[in-house]
Amino acid sequence: MKAIGYRIPGAIDRQDALVDIELTQPKANGRDILVKVEAVSVNPVDTKIRRSAAPADGEWKVLGWDAVGTVVEAGPDAHSFRPGDEVYYAGALTRPGANSEFHLVDERVVGRKPTSITNAEAAALPLTAITAWEMLFDRLDIRKPVAGAANAIVIIGGAGGVGSIAIQLVRALTDLTVIASASRPETQAWAKDLGAHHVVDHSKPIAAQVAELGLGAPAFVFSTTETHRHLAEIAELIAPQGRFGLIDDPESLDIVGFKRKAVSVHWELMFTRSLFETADMAEQGRLLTEVAKLVDGGQIRTTVTETLSPINAANLKKAHQLIETGSARGKIVLEGF
Repeated sequence: MKAIGYRIPGAIDRQDALVDIELTQPKANGRDILVKVEAVSVNPVDTKIRRSAAPADGEWKVLGWDAVGTVVEAGPDAHSFRPGDEVYYAGALTRPGANSEFHLVDERVVGRKPTSITNAEAAALPLTAITAWEMLFDRLDIRKPVAGAANAIVIIGGAGGVGSIAIQLVRALTDLTVIASASRPETQAWAKDLGAHHVVDHSKPIAAQVAELGLGAPAFVFSTTETHRHLAEIAELIAPQGRFGLIDDPESLDIVGFKRKAVSVHWELMFTRSLFETADMAEQGRLLTEVAKLVDGGQIRTTVTETLSPINAANLKKAHQLIETGSARGKIVLEGF
């Protein structure tokens, strides 16, 4: 089967950073299903792993943690899906990625693809939807109010992949006021179009801009990017006893500034459930199916902004390069082998 991989980690501008390869088609065992991949999207995690993680000697490293496709085979212990089912998912860090014609995935982290959108549109959703959902509802518990705080959430990096879906989930499932951050006219317009009530400029001090809205101190802050740059501003703007969550990877995180306000800090990694095969691992498949219902009901829309075809090394390198600029809006998708 066709696939894209690498043997030596490093910069994307190297000729062998990502190459077209042929691999043996795998077989489904246990709770795995084998999916014929129709579309994939690219996330920052792909670029981080490509720069730093080497495969075993003589092996290929295949990336890709967003996929849409059709089930072609189910393992003997898989009971949720059958051949012919259309699915979407984000997979697991510990297993080969979905940048291949056929891909094995544990059925517990798989959801039924939305029926009202294309494969490319659906491929933009899984990883970011899981990340946003788990942060909002499992970590920050935004349905539980903070006493005395403004019924509002600040989403830093509102135009990125996770921010784009987080804005929509908050609007669709809660009555919170959404304050998103974005620094360019096009990204500010994007965040507004997705449903943000207010947009502030994170290239300038955020706390003063939030205060000027006259809403009071927000109960929740969700930082998707550049957390180290904004930490002091977040500590200033968040309500006492508020809840703060982040998903990026600052080299260090000094949270002493949150002590005076007794702010709780929550880190989200959507791969945690699959990494540790937690007792509630199947929650990821369930929430993806719920997201599909929201999409088909017109409450949430895809966040794809660019589609490249076919799925090959040249196009995948273009997508990695765009992601590494740090200024991508929404999601980049590759479709069709």
